Amino acid sequence: MTEVRTGLDRISDGDPEALRLVAGRSVGLLAHAASVDRKLRSAARVLHEAGARVSALFGPEHGFAGAAQDMIGVGSREETDVPVYSLYGDDAEDLSPDPDWLRSLDAIVIDLQDVGSRYYTYVWTAALMVKVAATVGVEVVLLDRPNPLGGTRVEGAPQRQGYLSFVGLYPVSVRHGLTIAELLLWVCELERFDQSVLQLVPMDGWTRAMEWNDTGLPWRMPSPNMPTFDTAMVYPGGCVVEGTTLSEGRGTTRPFELWGAPGLDVGPLLELDLHGATLRPVEFVPTFQKHAGRTCAGVQVHVTDPWVFRPYETYLRMLAAALPQLPDASRWRTDVYEFVSDRPAIDLLTGGPEFRTAVDRGASLDEVLAEEARGAAKFDDERRSAWLYEK
Repeated sequence: MTEVRTGLDRISDGDPEALRLVAGRSVGLLAHAASVDRKLRSAARVLHEAGARVSALFGPEHGFAGAAQDMIGVGSREETDVPVYSLYGDDAEDLSPDPDWLRSLDAIVIDLQDVGSRYYTYVWTAALMVKVAATVGVEVVLLDRPNPLGGTRVEGAPQRQGYLSFVGLYPVSVRHGLTIAELLLWVCELERFDQSVLQLVPMDGWTRAMEWNDTGLPWRMPSPNMPTFDTAMVYPGGCVVEGTTLSEGRGTTRPFELWGAPGLDVGPLLELDLHGATLRPVEFVPTFQKHAGRTCAGVQVHVTDPWVFRPYETYLRMLAAALPQLPDASRWRTDVYEFVSDRPAIDLLTGGPEFRTAVDRGASLDEVLAEEARGAAKFDDERRSAWLYEK
């Protein structure tokens, strides 16, 4: 097995090209609980041992320690020697750093493990950090990490006009097939930033065909409901369940793999012809969030062939088979979702109203899925301008 070295690993290994970007500098660190090297040492420790002065810490959604649940605002702590600034508070304005937090720093170091889906908010926190750093004139050092889903396959169309949000701040496919460094390069191209503000520390040994289990790296939960690589494999589809009143399995040990609701008839799901996955009928009791404390009937999605499995299409088909059991008025999540109140969560997740309206009409998904495939193919061609790694 080829040994993959992340950007942080290169610093911990004393790679001169990586060290020169941090040694002797006062840096702010945007990181989370999965920001560790292959020996499971924290990014803050690695930077300190490399001669950097870590003068500020920045936490994305779930907080710097990764303890908060989804969409829970996290406060800043400035009373310590090294302040911890939250980039996920109670309002949309809290998603961007205060420019004054950056002015005294020589650089911002970003080390965040993404999971390869546009809903996962860490990449957008990084993009907003780059945007503010560019205005202040502070350099950003981006330590790259693998896309756990690999870099060859793309699924789902970019969002339609009017449907950008913090579960997709820029128009990209649901399964985008980019590393976080490549995605940030893509954002810089769209925003026409001076790309000298972004200094990259690419990985060694990673190729686009690699999924997580090919990297030899330890899995560390990047968020409370991303416990395993199995979770990441289904997440581009499983997260869509958040936009419904069905439980997506939060409050269980297998979020996004398990989903369902009290009294759901799973028979129509078991009749679907799915590729690369097998459904197992289950009962589960979420301990928190949707249907907490109630027995839910549902399925567990077991991925049998990752190279064939298409999570986004699979979950859209499953939801289209399950949701007609619910009354029209109780299918879709209606509360504020990622700071947006004027559009349904399902439309933000799927990038437009097409899926929701097709389900409500009882229409075939064929045209919706065909349009998703056309959008994915277009993005697949466009994203190559940001590639740092070849096949």
